[in-house]
Amino acid sequence: MTDGSSAAGRANGGGQRQELTARLAVPEMDCPSCAQKVDKSLQRVDGVVDATLQPTTGTATVTYDPTRTSEPDVVEAIEGAGYEVVGGTDADSDDGRDGAPDGVDVAPPSEVWASSRAKKTWIGAAFVTLGLFVEFLLTAQNVAVASVLDYPLHVADVLFLGAVAVSGIPVVRSGYYSAKNRSLDIDLLMGTAIIAATGIGYFVEAATLAVLFSIAELLEEYAMDRARNSLRELMELSPDEATVVRGGEEVTVPADEVEVGETVVVRPGDKIPLDGTVVEGESAVDQSPITGESVPVDKTAGDEVYAGAINEEGYLEVEVTSTAGDSTLSRIIEMVQGAQAKQTETEQFVDRFSGYYTPVVVVLAILTAAIPPLVIADPVSVDVAGYGFTFAGDWQTWFIRGLTLLVIACPCAFVISTPVSVVSGITSAAKNGVLIKGGNYLEAMGEVDAVAIDKTGTLTKGELAVTDVVPAGDTDEVTLLRHAAGLERRSEHPIAAAILARADEAGVGDLPDPTGFESLTGKGIRGEIDVSGEARGSSDESDGSETYYAGKPALFEELGFDLSRARRETDGVPGSGATGGSSDHRSDGGVVAEETAGSDDGAFAEDALAALEREGKTVVVVGTESELLGAIAIADEVRPASKRAVQRLQALGVERVVMLTGDNEGTARAIAEEVGADEYRAELLPDEKVDAVEELQAEYGEVAMVGDGINDAPALATAEVGIAMGAAGTDTALETADIALMGDDVGKLPYLYELSHTANGVIRQNVWTSLGVKFLLALGVPLGLVSVAVAVVVGDMGMSLGVTGNAMRLSRIEPDRLE
Repeated sequence: MTDGSSAAGRANGGGQRQELTARLAVPEMDCPSCAQKVDKSLQRVDGVVDATLQPTTGTATVTYDPTRTSEPDVVEAIEGAGYEVVGGTDADSDDGRDGAPDGVDVAPPSEVWASSRAKKTWIGAAFVTLGLFVEFLLTAQNVAVASVLDYPLHVADVLFLGAVAVSGIPVVRSGYYSAKNRSLDIDLLMGTAIIAATGIGYFVEAATLAVLFSIAELLEEYAMDRARNSLRELMELSPDEATVVRGGEEVTVPADEVEVGETVVVRPGDKIPLDGTVVEGESAVDQSPITGESVPVDKTAGDEVYAGAINEEGYLEVEVTSTAGDSTLSRIIEMVQGAQAKQTETEQFVDRFSGYYTPVVVVLAILTAAIPPLVIADPVSVDVAGYGFTFAGDWQTWFIRGLTLLVIACPCAFVISTPVSVVSGITSAAKNGVLIKGGNYLEAMGEVDAVAIDKTGTLTKGELAVTDVVPAGDTDEVTLLRHAAGLERRSEHPIAAAILARADEAGVGDLPDPTGFESLTGKGIRGEIDVSGEARGSSDESDGSETYYAGKPALFEELGFDLSRARRETDGVPGSGATGGSSDHRSDGGVVAEETAGSDDGAFAEDALAALEREGKTVVVVGTESELLGAIAIADEVRPASKRAVQRLQALGVERVVMLTGDNEGTARAIAEEVGADEYRAELLPDEKVDAVEELQAEYGEVAMVGDGINDAPALATAEVGIAMGAAGTDTALETADIALMGDDVGKLPYLYELSHTANGVIRQNVWTSLGVKFLLALGVPLGLVSVAVAVVVGDMGMSLGVTGNAMRLSRIEPDRLE
C-alpha cells in the first residue's frame, strides 16, 4: 500500500507517465458490501488505475492517471456511491516527486451519537413510539385526518409516515446508490422493504423497519469505530513534532521535516520522535510500544532507540538514522494495515458463500410473499414438531413474512465476522510487540501442530558468557579471573570478551598486562605476567615474570597435568564443545579433549570438569606449567524465559517443540534438556534445517519455524509460518518473516500461539453463530414466529454487535511474564 499521495514515473510505451495515489478517509464504508459499492463506482472513472478499499480502517487508497482524472473526480465517484469522504490529500500537486504529503491511514473518530443520522433516528423513534401509543392506547384520538387516493390516514398513520420520512429516507437513499451500482446489499434490501411496506399501507411495519435499521446502523458504526481505535492508538505512538539542534539552538519542527544525521533532543517524559542512536546522555527508555518489553531498557551513548519509545527519566541527544516515514514504527503501522487487506481462507469462503446466500434468500422472500396467497384458498392446519400452525392465504400476512425474509437475506454479520476478528487480533499483537503480517498468518499460527525453534539467538542469548568460575586449590575467584582476564585482554575472540566482561562485573581491577603473548593454535594462549609481590613461589623467572596459560584441558595435560579424575564421565556422554560452534574456531582454548587415563592431581573435585562439559559448556583452564589456578566455564546462556515458553507452548496444545541447531550433539542435547524441548536436531546446515522442517511437516502437519529471520531464512520460508526473533530495526527480518517478534523475547511465542488459537475460535464462533441464527430465523418466518422487528434486532443489529464484541475479546489477551 502506498503512503499518502505520490507521483512516480512509469514506463508507458516509449515515454513516461505520472501516476498519483490518494489515500482518503471514508468512515461510513465499514463493511465489505460498502467497499464493493465504492469499487464499482470507481471502476466507472476513466483514469483510475487501482483501488484498495479497507472497510476495517475506513480508508480508500486510489491510484490514478492525473492526465485523465483528478482527486476531486475520485472523491466525487466515492460520494456517488453514497459515502462521504472526510479527508484526503492534495494529490493534484503534480510535482513529479515521491513522498508527497501523507494521506490518512485510518478514518478519524466518528461522532456517532451526535451525527445527523443519529438525530434523525431519535426523531423517527419518537414518532414511532407516539404512533404506537395512539394506535393501541389512545384509540379514541386516532381519528382520520387526511386521505390519499381515497385511503384514510389516521393520526397514528401520520406519525408512522413521519418516522419513515425522517429515519427511512437515508436508508432509501443508500438503497438507491446500491441499485445504481448494481450492488445487492443490505441498503438495497432494506430500502426496498421500506418503500414496499409504505406503498401498500403497512405504515407500522415500514416505520418500525426504518427506525430499527437506523439504530442498527448506528450501533454497527459505533462498534466498527471502537475496532478502529486500536489502530489509531498505534498510530498515535509517534509524536508529530521533534526538538532539533540546528545552528547551536533547539528548534521545534514537525517530525517529518527532520533529516537523517540531525540531532534531536529528548527530555524526561518525552516520546522519542524518530529512530536513531544515542550520542549523549543516558536514561531508561520504555520501548514496549515497539518491542513489547515490560521493563524499561537502559540506554547510553551508542545504543539504538526507536520512534514511539518513551524516555523515562534522563536527558538524551539522539542522532537520527531514519526519516519519519521509514522508522520502525512507521513500518509496523504500514504492515499492520497491509495485513488487514490480506484475506484469510475463512474470509474467502465467507465471500463466496455470501455471493450465493443473499440472492437465494431474496428469491425465497419473493416466493414467500407471492406463492402462498395464490395456492392457499382456505386456512390449512399443519403440525410441526408437536406444535400446530395454521396457514391462511391472505396477502398481508405473507407479504410481511416475505418482507421479514428480505431483512434476513442480508449477510452483514456473517461477512464482517472474520475481518473484525483479524483486525482486533493483529492490532492487539502489534501493541504487544508482535507483528503479524497477514490475517492468513494469524489463522495459520493457531493451527500449527509443531514448533521448530533455532537455538542460538532464540532459545539462547546468542552471546557467550561466563557461567561458572571454579578456583583450584587455595586460589580465590578474583585471582583466577584477574589472571585469566589479563591473558584474554590481548585476544579478540568472543570467549575472551566473555571472560573480560565477567571480570568487570566482579570488580576485578588492575589487570596484568602480559608480555610475550602467543596464540597456541588449536590449544590456547600464553603470556608472561609480572608476579612481583604475589606469593606464588613457583617462579623460576629472574625478572619476576611467569608464563601463564589459558586454554583447553588438553593443553594442560600436555604440560603434564593429569585431569582424568576431574573429567571422568559418569553417563557415557562424551564431552562437548563450545556452544554456538565457537570451539570449532577458537585457537586460544576452550574445546573439550578426549578423556585420558590415570590419576588426577587433586586440583579439581571429581567429575567437576565433566559436569560442566555435559552441560554443553566450554571449559577454559588457567594456570602455569606447575600450578592450576582453576577453570572457567563459558556458554551461550539460555534465555530466562526459554524453558517456561516451551512448557507453556506444550500446555497450550502444541504437539511437538523441536530445537534445530548447527551446534554439536553434546551442546544441543544439553540445551534441549534444559529448556524441555521434545526433541532436537543437531549439526544442521541451513539446507538441512529445511529438510528437518519438511520432515516435521510430514510427521506432524502444520509447522511454525522460529529463527533470526536471516540465517534461517530458507527454513522460515519452508514452514507454514516463519517467525523472526528480535526484528525491531532489522529491515531484512521485517521483510522476510511472516510474523516478527519485535523484541528479543522468546516468551512471546506462547502469547502468539494463544492469540492465534483463540482468534481462530472466535472466527469460527462468529461465522457459525451468525449463520445459525440466520438459518433459525429463516425457518421461523413461514411459521409466523419471526417478525420484522425480531429479524432486524436479532438477525441484523444483534448479530453484528455480537460478532464485533466477541472479536474485541482478543484485545484482552496479554503476554505472560515468563522471566
